[in-house]
Amino acid sequence: MYYFASDVHLGAGNEQEVRCTEELFVRWLEHIEKDAKALYLMGDIFDFWFEYSRVVPKGFVRTLGKLAQMSDKGIEIHYFIGNHDMWCRDYFEKECGMKLHLKPEEVTLAGKQIMLAHGDNLNIGNKKMLRLMNSGFRSSILRAIFSWLVHPNLAMRFGKWWSGKSRKSHNGVKITPDSLKFLIEAAKGFKCSSPEIEDVIFGHMHLPYQCSEEGLRIHFLGNWEDGVGSYAQMDQRGNIELKSFQ
Repeated sequence: MYYFASDVHLGAGNEQEVRCTEELFVRWLEHIEKDAKALYLMGDIFDFWFEYSRVVPKGFVRTLGKLAQMSDKGIEIHYFIGNHDMWCRDYFEKECGMKLHLKPEEVTLAGKQIMLAHGDNLNIGNKKMLRLMNSGFRSSILRAIFSWLVHPNLAMRFGKWWSGKSRKSHNGVKITPDSLKFLIEAAKGFKCSSPEIEDVIFGHMHLPYQCSEEGLRIHFLGNWEDGVGSYAQMDQRGNIELKSFQ
């Protein structure tokens, strides 16, 4: 089996919520490891991650330890960065055995061509402020300057504040299938560039949803909150199913 999950946002909320979400996620990892051939983490697994050359965020030892254990068993683990955890260096690869992906990628699974992307930086040409913020956050030069000038304690405090501010700005905004149109159009663009693509999997939008457009199957992963986790499962025949874990 191939498994896909995104938007766990480990570290978000109060202390009790943080612990409950991590316990749920680790139990899910234990649940899938018996038949997992590969695990694809599709971004925003952490609510905020900023990695210095010798410093990583405090916490998450249960999650990172479990992922490292799964990797040691021979399970492939792929980590696609999202908008909350884009500031990775090499810790996930060196310490946990995961392969880091910095942009959308086309892969072959069960004999099918699949496009994988978090979805945060796609089809936003008409959103000038968002494009400016994304270019700044993704700048290796600005990230290096930030890591040189800002103490880790201040960086983590800023990151938690910024992530919380981002979540609050979306509170009360109901995500519907209409909200997904910009990513559906992005998926069609992938198909135009590579006609062999049969499925596209996105995270980012926190809404589990599947649709078909012009011979293309598009799958949106949900998030992990209120004691329920959303994920996708792909069998050896290439069938993709959205599921939940409690």
